[in-house]
Amino acid sequence: MTRESLFALVDCNHFYAACEQLFRPDLRDRPVVVLSNNDGCVVARSPQAKALGIAMGVPAFQIRALLRHHQVAVFSSNYALYADLSARVMRTLEGLAPRVEVYSIDEAFLDLSGLGHRDLEAFGCEVRERVRQWTGIRTCVGIAPTKTLSKLANALAKRDAGGTGVVILGDVRQRSAFFSRMPVSEVWGVGRRLASRLQALGIHTVGQLAQADPGWIRQHFSVVLERTVRELRGEACLAFAPDAEARQQILCSRSFGEQITARQPMREAVSTYVARAAEKLRQDDRLARQVSVFIQTPLYRHDAPRYARTATGTLAEPSRDTRDLNRLALSLLDMLWRDGFSYAKAGVMLADLYAPGQWQTDLFAESRDTARSDALMQVMDQINGQGRGRVWMAGQGIRRFWAMKRGKLSPAYTTSWDGLPRVY
Repeated sequence: MTRESLFALVDCNHFYAACEQLFRPDLRDRPVVVLSNNDGCVVARSPQAKALGIAMGVPAFQIRALLRHHQVAVFSSNYALYADLSARVMRTLEGLAPRVEVYSIDEAFLDLSGLGHRDLEAFGCEVRERVRQWTGIRTCVGIAPTKTLSKLANALAKRDAGGTGVVILGDVRQRSAFFSRMPVSEVWGVGRRLASRLQALGIHTVGQLAQADPGWIRQHFSVVLERTVRELRGEACLAFAPDAEARQQILCSRSFGEQITARQPMREAVSTYVARAAEKLRQDDRLARQVSVFIQTPLYRHDAPRYARTATGTLAEPSRDTRDLNRLALSLLDMLWRDGFSYAKAGVMLADLYAPGQWQTDLFAESRDTARSDALMQVMDQINGQGRGRVWMAGQGIRRFWAMKRGKLSPAYTTSWDGLPRVY
């Protein structure tokens, strides 16, 4: 294998379920599932839950009897726990490779181009053992000359239950043998619709896609799929991006635990979403000029009137002060609101983002004391950094009956003193 380009994809196994099992030794051999917002659908399964035939995305109420019969441990999504454990995994990987690109909450690419002539199998095993020892999370590692190939190598590593958890796709003949049996839908970036189009043209396996003429693929599909074909042939076309690009927009939206029929609870919900989006904005050291608000009734109910609308407004100057953003958001909500509907979801999006000092000042806009504004927001963020929800705007309300239901939420084992595991 040429060392000009070399990538490893490290993927955490059954990540959400593994996080729940990590602090519960009694669940190590029990089936575990994690549910989506409002405890709606299955979004993660342990291997034991998969073996029971529990499908990804199935509504929890449809399998209630199955869950009881097999004593499946059911959890609400604990995003704070998953994010913290993900950060620990990524920090561990940064100590093992020259460069790390975080691809998702449970996946990261490692740039191995500068590792010389190390034993790749041994290196992959070292990665797995270090992450398991330092975080408790089990992983699989796929190593190959391109990102696309490393994704496929990782998929093969996960399938080999009795193997080392490391697969290297360096040899062309070895790749051909594997790819002749893998459906084209397993290629990174080939979704259901694209797979159907390829199959209609006789391309059913990864091997057949790799053998397709890149120019023909570009003409009939896209330059993106052409790059995929070249990557399958061992030509690195996807650049390594260790530094996350600045977000172009920030969205905060939730389905309600109980539907909203009055304006005041909706104002509280929108104010809460603005506050969360503004926190993310300040974490990115950005300011926003554009605010959008949307509200909607249930999409799939046909026995009640339906309504869904979005409104967008612009500030005179960009801001990261929750109060400025909230004033505009509430004025947009007043434009959208209609009585007589039961609303199931709302959301706020911040866009037209700027770094501090990188916008044209409006000569006619009212001058603002940005130093005092930033100081106040910084104090709020510091207090809430010790435990979210300690300080909030009065307009966000107190009772919040509409808040997302998480009736099976596990403790915040790693981010709250109250959630620390107890040993007896």
